[in-house]
Amino acid sequence: MRLDLRASALYIVCMSEKIATTVRLDPEDVAALARARDDGISGSELIRRGLRVVGARYYKHRRPPSTGLFVSTDPKLGDEAELLRLMELGE
Repeated sequence: MRLDLRASALYIVCMSEKIATTVRLDPEDVAALARARDDGISGSELIRRGLRVVGARYYKHRRPPSTGLFVSTDPKLGDEAELLRLMELGE
């Protein structure tokens, strides 16, 4: 019982820092979320990862966040935000 109370308290503290929002998705996006869930990634986590990549330039006072999808020790390798910019330019 005591462990359940600690877990509940921890959950409340962690979740109180988050903001809830509603996102309308196209059917193909819903299918992608279902496939991610099959791989063990929650829909919320997948959306947060995508936001970090696409919205990297909008974060203030910190290095643009990484999704952890790509890991390299090469300091010359660009981050995910640069890859997205190149894709948008069609390069």
